Amino acid sequence: MRSRPEFFAAREELLGPTALVPTMGALHAGHVALIDAAVRTNESTVVSIFVNPLQFGPSEDFARYPRTLDADLEACRAGGANLVWAPQVEDVYPGGPMRTIVDPGPLGVELEGASRPGHFAGVLTVVAKLFGVVRPATAYFGEKDYQQLVLIRQMATDLDLHVGVVGVPTVREPDGLALSSRNAYLSPTERTQATALSRALMAGQRAAVFGPEAVRTAAAVLLAAEPEVHLDYLELRGEDLGPLPRDGAARLLVAARIGTTRLIDNVPVVFGAKP
Repeated sequence: MRSRPEFFAAREELLGPTALVPTMGALHAGHVALIDAAVRTNESTVVSIFVNPLQFGPSEDFARYPRTLDADLEACRAGGANLVWAPQVEDVYPGGPMRTIVDPGPLGVELEGASRPGHFAGVLTVVAKLFGVVRPATAYFGEKDYQQLVLIRQMATDLDLHVGVVGVPTVREPDGLALSSRNAYLSPTERTQATALSRALMAGQRAAVFGPEAVRTAAAVLLAAEPEVHLDYLELRGEDLGPLPRDGAARLLVAARIGTTRLIDNVPVVFGAKP
């Protein structure tokens, strides 16, 4: 289903509270987990499949981003989605270049925002448009893109969008690598090297009983032992990506380049528990 009129007509046939699962396609088990979570707790589920040009920088991989629509539609059917919207660029941005862009605020230029200027403005703008078109009661996003999740929650609250933003835990391969569409860019050797990210995060997570410095050190030591993993950042922050709390929930986040592929990952960390 492509055009807005087609989608609006089909949207009117949906029953009860509707959930939205926004994706850029190339669906994997992580996306399937989002669809499953939405289907289990809502009467109707809409999946959007749209590679959003607004969130790609000039040197990023918009043109080569994997597009697997037939397989994606089958995954949505198998997962129990009620409706899929797979629009063209002109369906999402019918007026051409956007005149109004959502500013993500200070957090939008930190972490991923520092490496990808303008990225989160593009993400928030397209998500706001999807919320307006689909009119969901809830929307589901993976925790792997944790900063994105925090910023979308911030936007929904600050702009009174009345959409519940639900985070779904990261889905991992048996060896710990977080599922990502960009994993397809890794060579077999790089794929093995990439597991250093999750191993470092898990080492940091286990060290939480000894305090923040132990978390940072445990993760940093493991990454330093992997010369082919070129670290962008390793950050320990509060659950909302603000200041680190003395006790309670936090997040350990990492971004690194393996070969020509940039990957991100994160894990929850809890302070205050007894060893």
